[in-house]
Amino acid sequence: MKYFFILIFALTLQNSFCQNNQLWKGYFSYNTIIDITQSENTFFAASQNALFSRSNLTNEIKTTNTIDGLPSQSISSVYYSTTFNKTLIGYENGLMIVIQPDGTITTVVDILNKQIPPNIKKINHFNEIDGMVYIACDFGIVQYNLSTLQFGDTYFIGSIASEIVVAQTAILNGYIYAATATEGIKRAEITNPNLIDANQWISVASGNFSNIVTFQDNLFAIATSGQIVRSTNGTGFFNFGTPLSPTAVDMRTTDTELLITTPDTVFIYNEQFALQIRVDNYFIPEIFAQFTCATILNNTLYIGSRRHGVITTSVDNPTTFNFISPSGPIKNNIFSINSTTNNLWAVYGGYTVDYDPNPLQFFGISKFNSENGWLNIPYEALNTPNLVRVTVNPANENQIFVSSYFSGLLKFENDVLVTTLNHTNTGSNGLEITSPDNPDIRLEQSAYDKAGNLWLTNGLVPKALKVLRANGQWQSYGFESILQNVRNSRFGKLVVDKNNTKWMATNSDGLIGFNEAVNPQFKIITEGSDEGNLPSPSVQAIAIDTRNQMWIGTRKGLRILSSVDRFTAEEDLTTNAIIIEEEGVGAELLDEQFITDIMVDGANNKWVGTLDAGVFLFSANGQETLQQFTTSNSPLPSNSINDIDINTTTGEVFFATTGGLVSFKGNAIKPSDNLQNVIVYPNPVRPDFEGTVKIAGLLSKANIKITDIEGNLVYETISVGGTIEWDTKAFGKYKVASGVYMIFIASDDGLETKVKKVMIIR
Repeated sequence: MKYFFILIFALTLQNSFCQNNQLWKGYFSYNTIIDITQSENTFFAASQNALFSRSNLTNEIKTTNTIDGLPSQSISSVYYSTTFNKTLIGYENGLMIVIQPDGTITTVVDILNKQIPPNIKKINHFNEIDGMVYIACDFGIVQYNLSTLQFGDTYFIGSIASEIVVAQTAILNGYIYAATATEGIKRAEITNPNLIDANQWISVASGNFSNIVTFQDNLFAIATSGQIVRSTNGTGFFNFGTPLSPTAVDMRTTDTELLITTPDTVFIYNEQFALQIRVDNYFIPEIFAQFTCATILNNTLYIGSRRHGVITTSVDNPTTFNFISPSGPIKNNIFSINSTTNNLWAVYGGYTVDYDPNPLQFFGISKFNSENGWLNIPYEALNTPNLVRVTVNPANENQIFVSSYFSGLLKFENDVLVTTLNHTNTGSNGLEITSPDNPDIRLEQSAYDKAGNLWLTNGLVPKALKVLRANGQWQSYGFESILQNVRNSRFGKLVVDKNNTKWMATNSDGLIGFNEAVNPQFKIITEGSDEGNLPSPSVQAIAIDTRNQMWIGTRKGLRILSSVDRFTAEEDLTTNAIIIEEEGVGAELLDEQFITDIMVDGANNKWVGTLDAGVFLFSANGQETLQQFTTSNSPLPSNSINDIDINTTTGEVFFATTGGLVSFKGNAIKPSDNLQNVIVYPNPVRPDFEGTVKIAGLLSKANIKITDIEGNLVYETISVGGTIEWDTKAFGKYKVASGVYMIFIASDDGLETKVKKVMIIR
């Protein structure tokens, strides 16, 4: 079997998605702007899978994303109808969203479900005329009635009624014009009742076109070659200005301006068709912005960009620029994250499934703090590509090391780059380049041991295991005794267990363990019943749970090493599959599944990320599926999970996906060492509260009894991690009445006790 699903649970989540979204948070990037639109006093911008608006009256910014109910797919266009006060969002797969005036989100699947090839359903443009929206798609044009929210006819206007890419439409003198990618500009009478007949659409200009608009009773269109053309009557077109280079990515109008946007420049023409303003990207200091679209609202020019969000400037004096996108990470596709009690770090480098770092990723580092929000350190401040992992010094949270899978190791203190460690400054036992002709330094995950030494792997070199000792000295260890061709070895994640054994994932050599105090120092676990029983030698994820079991995720499934102590006690290391019962038949858990990450929470449950099936939460022994989150039953923005991490203090579980970063408020946080800091929240519980009461700061296996003021028991449980939840019901049957409730807490040996109170107001 490829996946293991519990369908009843999935259906339950589907139905309760909206009710449970208070457990989720979104940490989306709004830096890649796909499209923009506007009302009389509000500007709207669509990023890859989210929307934000800004009031021109109050400057208030509002966001809408998957947490609010938007789908996870890629947005391709957005349009606001002033007449109906509705926002339309089009997607690359043909899905359409209507946001009603009250904020209700309606999903429209008519285009998505059309019986045409799935790769030509992209929605390119919305054009509203008299309550009817003409939707330009990669296959033709579709009518949509904004009053009834019903679809009308579909027009296939290519030769012999074939599907054809329509990039944009415009209306002039009773005709609808379509700019097509391969068959020029076509037009038809908009009142013609037989527009589904392709013969009614007459070609008025040949060539390949990407844009068309109506401005001051003229048609303006742009060919894919960059040439702008103009027509006064809709049939004869002549060149307008010199060809654009690079060609346009957007063209639109306001009441008094025509705006044409290229990746480098925004051109603004006035009512006399004269160039009024030209804004080049080199006007904006310190960045090199690539423009995607532009509009004008209340004398402010809004420019969408590919990496820097929305940029604004005054139309009268476009010399000062502001960035107005909501605070967020640099981009949505985060490669890895690292969560501490107070901070969350994110980096954007990476490599292919074959550990190839090319093409290089030139992005910086992001840090989130609940008090200060996002801090983004740009690539230009680091000049180091392909940053793949962040390791925080457990003795000093303000000191971090960032691995580059191309250029070395970056050391930061208090968010400032202190030094970049590479082959030039770490000595003969330090970091190594792959070869003189290919001077890469392939560093992946680093990890601290109990003595404060920092261990890391250096790929494609003989002495691939490196350690930066606490005294500042470097030391290297070679893999020749265990790997036949270490120069071809590519390493992934690394963890250090309680015995000081270093476990290293590899791309094709299985899982390698190393302990300098044991003979032999190296042991390897790979595929084959006699070699370790892994389902694949490509190990993607490793995690050690609270029972000292090693959970190993590969490209083709999951295995468990029963105890990490076996490294020091046994010669041969063999892993086992988890066998579960499905419909009375034994099956292997996550058989053939590409596992990308594994994290262990405070209750010893396992969060498992996959390449294309979302996130699983398994019980401590893997026999029970507690959760499965996908894009269809949760706010998860992608089923492709890059990384998972957990704030063990708050229980917040972070999921870095290819479509964005979100978190789920788990309740299995790390148990406390004592009962001195037990807290109960919310307290009091007010009538409008619909969640659960949480009791945090618990010992593992603490006994919790909740009684009313007269001593009648209403709830009892044993904590697994550091937190339990109470649904304010008497043993799950009915909600308890208003009043004060006593919470009695005792350690499993009875030596520590604590009493708390909670007030419930119905």
